[in-house]
Amino acid sequence: MGEMNKKYLIDTKENENFLKEIRENLFSFGHKFPSPGGGSYYLGDDGTPWTDRNRETWITSRMIHVYSLGTFLGHPGSEELVDAGLKGLTGELHDKVNGGWYAGLTANNEILPTKQCYAHAFVILAASSAALAGRPGAKELLDEALKLYDLRFWNEEEGLSCDTWNTEFTVLDDYRGLNANMHTVEAFLAAADVTGDEKYRVRAGRIIDRVLVWAGENNWRIPEHFTKDWIADLDCNKEQPDDQFKPYGATPGHGIEWSRLITQWTLSTYKEDKQSASRYLEAAENLYCRAVEDAWNADGAPGIVYTTDWEGKPVVHDRMHWTLAEAINTSAVLFHVTRKQKYAADYTEFMQYLDEKVLDHVNGSWFHQLDQNNNLLDTVWPGKSDLYHAMQATLIPYYTADLSIAPAVKNGKTL
Repeated sequence: MGEMNKKYLIDTKENENFLKEIRENLFSFGHKFPSPGGGSYYLGDDGTPWTDRNRETWITSRMIHVYSLGTFLGHPGSEELVDAGLKGLTGELHDKVNGGWYAGLTANNEILPTKQCYAHAFVILAASSAALAGRPGAKELLDEALKLYDLRFWNEEEGLSCDTWNTEFTVLDDYRGLNANMHTVEAFLAAADVTGDEKYRVRAGRIIDRVLVWAGENNWRIPEHFTKDWIADLDCNKEQPDDQFKPYGATPGHGIEWSRLITQWTLSTYKEDKQSASRYLEAAENLYCRAVEDAWNADGAPGIVYTTDWEGKPVVHDRMHWTLAEAINTSAVLFHVTRKQKYAADYTEFMQYLDEKVLDHVNGSWFHQLDQNNNLLDTVWPGKSDLYHAMQATLIPYYTADLSIAPAVKNGKTL
């Protein structure tokens, strides 16, 4: 096999070097994200800030997480970038009257009027990573974020989190969603790893148990949208199937992402208990295999379709960069955990597709949205909102699967 192809193969020096090169390009690409107040600007295709766009809490949090990883990896300027983002989360994006974090601010500094579970989960992730990096104020931010989350979003009785409040935390929206709960699992695992408080790992398991029941009832396609009583709303947004945060149908990228998070939770929870672990690992494999079977090369061109109906037929054919990033992560993790060659073969295909279609070889980032024929689209994700999925995909394949990525990278827990 030629040098060119070897860089797509897992566990080769060539592949590690390829990912390192992508990683350095990503780190360099994102340097201009901080606004004067610290909230993250949306970046254009060349990394130039789009100052007329909203500055959002979830994006700011992701960039703090990314450059916290940069501090562990020695990327120059990372500390200052983390501190700039933290200034945003403790300053302009923080609601000092009602507590918590605004969804974001407009270009004119008007408040975006909701309090999102999704955004608050990312504040926890950001604060965990920044605290691990020893950045000033990060530990206090983490304590505050966890306390606020426990108060407003976590429902101990249901073992799940609600979704959206009004700004004052007086009116709770009836919508319940699994996207916010998925990122809550990620945030809780990070919080448990960083603080040592295992109650967050237990909670992550409670969310996972609920999700696996719903997935099992739907042939391993995970319902995304629910009523306030947690009844699945399988027809949600059928008329507007490519909604940015609430698309209709199953989202194979989330099936893949859940698979990896379930694997991480399982390995960190059932360290020696192989029997208990095997049930969850089998479920993780089922989720991944269903998603890849439904969505990869589903329409005659390479790529993973964004959504399918409940029979697995593609609905929105666009390819989102985050889905590919998660496919790279999860195929690597499942290969290392199970040693099944199928996952290594998938990883190679994903890597080649990344190189040939999704990497922006000119500007050093990833194209965020491609159409069915892998041409650039900007209907859902114009520009480059953040680097989080892409950055993690350059690291997760080579770090231990039982630990959140920030502590794994900081402690050098490679495979």
